Amino acid sequence: MVLKVYNTLTRKKEDFVPAEPPKVRMYVCGPTVYNYIHIGNGRCYVAFDIIYRYLKYRGYEVTYVRNLTDVDDKIINRANEEGTSPNEVARKYADAFAEDMAALGNLAPDIEPKATEHINEMIATISALIEKGIAYEVDGDVFFEVAKFPAYGKLSGCSLDDMRAGERVSIDERKESPLDFALWKSAKEGEPSWESPWGKGRPGWHIECSAMSSKYLGASFDIHGGGQDLIFPHHENEIAQTEGLDASRPFAKYWLHNGFVNMGDEKMAKSLGNVVLVRDVLKEHDPNAIRLFFAQTHYRSPITFSEDNLKAAAAALEKIENTLENLGHLLAGVGPGEASEESRKLSSAFVAKFEEAMDDDFNTALALGHLFDFTREVNTKAATGGAASVDLKGFKEAINSALSVFGIDLSAKKSEELPPEIIAFAKEILGKDFTEREAALGEVIEARDAARAAKDWALADMIRGRLEEMGFILKDTPSGLLATYKAK
Repeated sequence: MVLKVYNTLTRKKEDFVPAEPPKVRMYVCGPTVYNYIHIGNGRCYVAFDIIYRYLKYRGYEVTYVRNLTDVDDKIINRANEEGTSPNEVARKYADAFAEDMAALGNLAPDIEPKATEHINEMIATISALIEKGIAYEVDGDVFFEVAKFPAYGKLSGCSLDDMRAGERVSIDERKESPLDFALWKSAKEGEPSWESPWGKGRPGWHIECSAMSSKYLGASFDIHGGGQDLIFPHHENEIAQTEGLDASRPFAKYWLHNGFVNMGDEKMAKSLGNVVLVRDVLKEHDPNAIRLFFAQTHYRSPITFSEDNLKAAAAALEKIENTLENLGHLLAGVGPGEASEESRKLSSAFVAKFEEAMDDDFNTALALGHLFDFTREVNTKAATGGAASVDLKGFKEAINSALSVFGIDLSAKKSEELPPEIIAFAKEILGKDFTEREAALGEVIEARDAARAAKDWALADMIRGRLEEMGFILKDTPSGLLATYKAK
């Protein structure tokens, strides 16, 4: 199936055809580093991390660029509040952002440019816009003249009247039109500034992304992403600046935008004062559960944040984890055997459904539904099909492959997470040394199965009892004993 993506620019799903397959160039607007990110920001970066992972899964060679805005009015205001410098504020919250991204399990982008390190590129772009006659300088400030770009509004679909009503910048009578936006801001005392042809100053927000994306991905690239709140004015202005210089090709071919995270009936936003910080949520919840919570809703749809919803995601995650644990224990205890054709087809059918869902504009919700259905079938097959004839390895690989796309690592309980006393117990009943706890558990389970086969009920019951004392939840099945560990 052909990968399809919903393009905000055309308002429809389109076949995804990168300019230079198999290469894909993707730019996602990063944060303005003046505060810790909230869970709404986190949703954006997890959504595009999953998109990044799936593109790589599909065999594309992806160059992923995500910027950091480290000079902005918000940073200056926060520095004044904290009694420190804008540089210190930007450094502090850029480091915090990196910590939060790693804690959430996001892959690092291939390139993460900072605005302050690309001032020369911004000045060059602004100079070219002035030379072309679609930007003008007033008292050291430079503005983009919206009226000179006839296609303005094509991304948001707003009329000029709508835009004027929703304009977020203050009215400046020096501008030709209230919609004209700042490309360069003249220096104010105590604020960061750089030398330019128009005097000392700093860049406007919108020009930063145009300059940085063009430097690393070219004047035209495949995917531009961000939250829906960036469609206007930020992304609209990026298009105007970049295509204002060269309208012969699109700035970005596909525009992807994720939906909001809501708190009750309201969008989560710092301006509304209803934010929940990512780092605070991570103190109470497994990052894998947070990722699953996000993936249960299509990335373009709104999602409601609540403790109950996070707990439900954690419970769903536990079911998948238990399946992987059981498969791991069965694999440890099963000797050579030939998996049935029916068993192998079950895995391949799931993979096909999973890919079909993800190919439909990265429909993680549907893909997860297929994963839950598959784990239920796997549990039934593993429990009743005779472990040696079931494609245990194929089941496990299929589940882990799907989870890797979501950025979730549950490839079975890691050996070190099992109770350390399992090694001593294995030596006690088997008379041999073990270094890996999972291997020790596997042989203990085999010993218990052998005792049952020999009708040595005393030994079988002793092993079962000791395992339960260590925290294992045990279940006898036609394929053998399933042991799920729950840390005390």
